[in-house]
Amino acid sequence: MKFSGLFWHRPLIRTQRRKEGSFFTVPMAIALAVLILIILCCIFAPVISPYSPTEQDLSKALAQPGANHLLGTDNVGRDLLTRLFYGGRTTLLCALGVVVLSMVIGIPLGLFSGYYGGWIDTVIGRICDVVLSFPSLLLAFVFVAGFGRGVSNSIIALGIVYVPMLVRLVRSLTLVEKNKTYVEAAMSIGYSDLRIMFVHILPNCISTVTVQVTLDLAYAILDLASLSFLGLGVQPPTADWGAMLDEGRNFLLQNPLLALAPGIAIIVTVVALNIFSDGLHQYFEPVQRKLPSFAKYEKKQRRKAGAA
Repeated sequence: MKFSGLFWHRPLIRTQRRKEGSFFTVPMAIALAVLILIILCCIFAPVISPYSPTEQDLSKALAQPGANHLLGTDNVGRDLLTRLFYGGRTTLLCALGVVVLSMVIGIPLGLFSGYYGGWIDTVIGRICDVVLSFPSLLLAFVFVAGFGRGVSNSIIALGIVYVPMLVRLVRSLTLVEKNKTYVEAAMSIGYSDLRIMFVHILPNCISTVTVQVTLDLAYAILDLASLSFLGLGVQPPTADWGAMLDEGRNFLLQNPLLALAPGIAIIVTVVALNIFSDGLHQYFEPVQRKLPSFAKYEKKQRRKAGAA
């Protein structure tokens, strides 16, 4: 059905009209640069390092850092820097899988819960309450124990654990948006509920969801590392930061870098993601942006006034 110009309606997406200030503060720029560097190192690991992450050479076991092995080797002669790059690729991809799975399940459930309300909201809300009543990592242990060890099962377990938080967030945003004029206009035109939810309401919620998803990515890295550290996640000989941390703790006296390197990589990545998430929050919420300093401009104006 075609509508005339009088009844033409487009999804309303709020634009940020306030342009003053920027979310590119010094910490934000540093965090973004660190994240880009980590991602590039993980992507181009085969180009950067000439070694295999799984090939063993017992003659070079526990070698100290040197020209051939910048961070040394592990207990079976594998290059530590190479495994750090490949382990980062595994950890980041698994964390991304956890976040994507939680979004695929959580966003539609949150939209349905907030838009329809009633018994649908009650059922979804009670399920979320039950899941949130347990510590997330403990619940992930239970799911992995039930599903079995492995990468896929760890991703599924953590993805399920992260769903309730996203459902609650999307539900609260939907409750705010569904009573606004643009939603009423879409209803009056005769658009279906699915179109209103996914084409009109969701775009206006996506900024807040993006901030939460960035935080979830950091949490997923920590939780995946914890599962791998306990032997429930990525299984040897696949490189993973959590598994490397578990292997390295037994050889702290011979080569402390075996545990320090993956531990530092986890800390740096998680902190950078948290700072990046804070910068996104400032960008999407103009009221919280850092306003520019006009001190230089005022000094310049005073000099001009004095010269005149």
